[in-house]
Amino acid sequence: MALFAYKGRNVRGALVQGEIDAGSIDAVASQLFNSGITPIDINQTAESGDKAKSVFDYLGSRSPGLDDIILFTRQMYTLIKAGVPMVKAMVGLTQSTRNVHMVEAQKDILANIESGRDLSSSLARHPGIFSTLYISMVRVGENTGRLEEAFHRIAEYLEREKETRERIKAALRYPAFVIVAIGIAIAIINIWVIPAFAQLFANANVTLPWQTRLLMATSGFFVAWWPVLLAGVVGGIVGCRLYIKTENGRYRWDRYKLRIPIAGDIIKRATLGRFARAFSMA
Repeated sequence: MALFAYKGRNVRGALVQGEIDAGSIDAVASQLFNSGITPIDINQTAESGDKAKSVFDYLGSRSPGLDDIILFTRQMYTLIKAGVPMVKAMVGLTQSTRNVHMVEAQKDILANIESGRDLSSSLARHPGIFSTLYISMVRVGENTGRLEEAFHRIAEYLEREKETRERIKAALRYPAFVIVAIGIAIAIINIWVIPAFAQLFANANVTLPWQTRLLMATSGFFVAWWPVLLAGVVGGIVGCRLYIKTENGRYRWDRYKLRIPIAGDIIKRATLGRFARAFSMA
């Protein structure tokens, strides 16, 4: 994407000028014609934005979340309902969006629409943001001429999906807190509490039961090797997250979540509700 300066005349014949962020001169001319402006002169002024700033903004920005997708969907529904042309709607959304990753996706979608692609095919180029269900609903809306209704139903589905996710997170929050608290307590006991008692027993010069000796040996191992254990825990967490991103890992993780006491039943009901809502959109 680059920044282009243009001069043109509107429908009243008045001279207008400004700047547009687009992929090519043809894309700029197309945007101007769609806006009712006849271009006279178009020149590329610079690359879009400051490169260094763009890199830092991109790295510092989070990936588009469900809230960003809901906002995009609601805005598309409103603009299409108001009769705003697709190109003009995408230009407005690109200018008002804050998330850097979402802006880049919208710019690519806009460029593809200007090159003649339909909206669903343009959205399909970004599977990390728009799901298969989302793209399929948009495609159905395009084919039936009911794109406005498609976006409205997608927005309602995503809003209920957000509520479902929040309920699942709330259900898992307490078990996660308990597990973390137990882990911290075990670490404190093994690193600080047991060594203090071990020193007392050593000064008393008494023979201890094997269970106590085992406990003290375990504590000594924790104290001596805690950096390695900490690195192992961090590495294990990172490894698990990477494994969960694989197809087999996701399957095993989802199967495990369904077996969690209490929370598993909530997740199962929420998943069935999601399945039913998806089919209700058909």
